[in-house]
Amino acid sequence: MNPAMISSGRNPGKVAVVLKGYPRLSETFIAQEILALERRGLALRIVSLRHPTDPASHPVHREITAPVSYLPEYLYQEPGRVLRAWFKARRLPGYKQARAAFLRDLGRDRTANRVRRFGQACVLAAELPADTGWIYAHFLHTPASVARYAALMRGLPWSCSAHAKDIWTSPDWEKREKLAEMAWLATCTAVGAEHLKGLSEEPSKVHLIYHGLDLSRFPSRARPQSKRDGSDPADPVIILSVGRLVEKKGYDLLLNALANLPAGLAWRFVHIGGGEEKHALQRQAEALNLSGRIEWRGAQPQEEVMAALGETDLSALASRSSGVSSAKGSGWFSSSTSRTAAIRERGSRSWPAESSRKAMSSSLISSSSTSAKRPGASWTTSSVRRSAP
Repeated sequence: MNPAMISSGRNPGKVAVVLKGYPRLSETFIAQEILALERRGLALRIVSLRHPTDPASHPVHREITAPVSYLPEYLYQEPGRVLRAWFKARRLPGYKQARAAFLRDLGRDRTANRVRRFGQACVLAAELPADTGWIYAHFLHTPASVARYAALMRGLPWSCSAHAKDIWTSPDWEKREKLAEMAWLATCTAVGAEHLKGLSEEPSKVHLIYHGLDLSRFPSRARPQSKRDGSDPADPVIILSVGRLVEKKGYDLLLNALANLPAGLAWRFVHIGGGEEKHALQRQAEALNLSGRIEWRGAQPQEEVMAALGETDLSALASRSSGVSSAKGSGWFSSSTSRTAAIRERGSRSWPAESSRKAMSSSLISSSSTSAKRPGASWTTSSVRRSAP
């Protein structure tokens, strides 16, 4: 199986799709791809390293028909299953080769995580149906390790999609060896593709494939133009941001920008998404005296996100540029009246980190005014590019 094979409609047989967790609200792009592959006629089986933790799922998850199975997240939780799988895996023709690869990796990465991945690979290799013809992993770090060891045991070809953190936090030696063994790799950013091609003896294995959107899920909905311009405390401008609460998304910068807005400007900030920095950001908001103006809604299914967009005057992102970022860092603010689905660029400016707070605040003020004054526009975007703090 390769990208050309998929686009041509040729069938590689049944494919095991190895994911870190499934379903996940923050990984709509993976679910969209799985559904599209099913519609291309591929027979898929989803194998997840973790059970779901989100309280809901997206409509696209409910449309996927592939069966789902879960590997032991921690080996000690299912010792009998792991032991049975190990005894079966030891009899597979490629077990010795997989064990040798694992021991080489363990010598350079002496962690419990490395041992866990080999144990999960034994379970995957032992339990995969006999008619499985390919293993495909999403993310180049832990899911790819499990896929690699299991593919060696079963003598199967495998491939991978790489995205962001998995590229930049994995050691070069591991990326080189995985690239040498896999059939092909797809990645979603030009900078990621360039980096991985530089590590591969066969750069043609690395394919740049951007994530797409199924626009039928985002119908245009006419609504009266918002009159909110920040002058009425009883009807404040609504600022929405959808994204994970992690460092690279720059929410600490956005909170500082909100705190820098004029005292007389009436606004409310709504955030959708979960993440490890939630409590730290809530403490920051409290310290900035913003808590009364912020609504933290947590992770939400797509229906709730679309409803929130329909009530929003401004959308804001403040992604920072960093070595593990998937969006090499541009903050943007858009004003919306939701009459069309188009996005129109107004321009791009660059500021050093120390002035980004004021620059972002100025863009928010400008966009607030634009929202109420441009009757024909759906989206007007002001991009803020800056260096990492």
